[in-house]
Amino acid sequence: MAKMQLSIFIAVTLLFFSSPTTTAKTASPPAPILPPTPAPAPAPDHVNLTELLSVAGPFHTFLDYLLSSGVIETFQNQANNTEEGITIFVPKDDAFKAQKNPPLSNLTKDQLKQLLLFHAIPHYYSLSEFKNLSQSGPVSTFAGGQYSLKFTDVSGTVRIDSLWTRTKVSSSVFSTDPVAVYQVNRVLLPEAIFGTDVPPMPAPAPAPVVSSPSDSPSADSEGVASPKSSHKNSAKSLAFAPIAVAVSGLVAALFL
Repeated sequence: MAKMQLSIFIAVTLLFFSSPTTTAKTASPPAPILPPTPAPAPAPDHVNLTELLSVAGPFHTFLDYLLSSGVIETFQNQANNTEEGITIFVPKDDAFKAQKNPPLSNLTKDQLKQLLLFHAIPHYYSLSEFKNLSQSGPVSTFAGGQYSLKFTDVSGTVRIDSLWTRTKVSSSVFSTDPVAVYQVNRVLLPEAIFGTDVPPMPAPAPAPVVSSPSDSPSADSEGVASPKSSHKNSAKSLAFAPIAVAVSGLVAALFL
């Protein structure tokens, strides 16, 4: 009898601890659902300036100067390893061919390097930002010191003035932050290298003189009077001929 009561007690105890109510009381609360971690911002694409200038342009002369002087490494580091970015003004090959006065062949290696650095700004500028630059005065270039450029925005056309050179941005080769490459029509010449003896700007062509029909010669020939004018002159000569003969006769009679 005692064994039966013990068995019943054990069975009841096991049933109590295995019931759903007891299990629910001892279960841990569910873990909170956290929002997903935002993905990091994509890094800017690496811009290979050598490859870019090789396929655009033609900018072979400017690129050859950049490679031989080592300036390409300075530009490349600024483009991909800084937050400021870079803006480069690249003359076409024809601009270097047209540059004869002063000649670039007389420059030293250091002067040539400064000339190349003069063609870039250590900051990225889109075309729309040059309008604000036109109101902020001269902008320093990579060459530093007195090597600065002045910008003006005329109805959306960006013009560049280095005192020695006055040109404009003719096209946008590449413009994605942090790299901007713009084509210019002329080689940018700094005053710090070539001095203050800036060649005078060519005088504008004079306006054509519009003459009245009575003053202009006949259109059938250049520099030759018209037949009507010749007849008028001949008629005037014939009209004065009798008077001249009479006067000469009177003078002869007085001396006889």
